[in-house]
Amino acid sequence: MDQRVTDIDGGGAHDDGHPTLTDDTRFRLGTALRSIYEETCDTLPIPDSQIDLLLRLRHKERDRRRVD
Repeated sequence: MDQRVTDIDGGGAHDDGHPTLTDDTRFRLGTALRSIYEETCDTLPIPDSQIDLLLRLRHKERDRRRVD
């Protein structure tokens, strides 16, 4: 995990306009988002389109290993 505190006063923003967050805030947000994802998406079956993408990725990786 990145150990930098990106904004001491907590009210600033990066040059790209996004607010700066401390490591603790990023950790808490990440934990909350993961828990929401697990509750809503993790129990659903993988859509066929995603399976197709995974299979194509595996084929590409196998082809690259054969070339090397």
